[in-house]
Amino acid sequence: MENLLQRITLNPDVCHGKPTIRNMRYPVELILDLLSAGMLHEEIIADYPALTEEDIRACLVFASKLTKVKTIHNVLA
Repeated sequence: MENLLQRITLNPDVCHGKPTIRNMRYPVELILDLLSAGMLHEEIIADYPALTEEDIRACLVFASKLTKVKTIHNVLA
C-alpha cells in the first residue's frame, strides 16, 4: 500500500496544491467523486487514458488513510 501512496503528490504548482495523481492534473478528489458516482475503474481509465488501475487504487488508499485521523474539526462554509 505504501508504494501506491507514492503515486499521490502534493505540488503547490499543480491544481492549487490539492493531492493529485503522479503530479498530473488529476486530483484525487475527482477520482473519488467518479467512483462514488458509480463509475467502474475501467470506465475511468477509458475516459482518462493517462491513468492506471494502480492510480485509482492509490486514490482509495489515500482516502482510507485520511479517515484514520484522530480528530476532525468542523468546517463551516
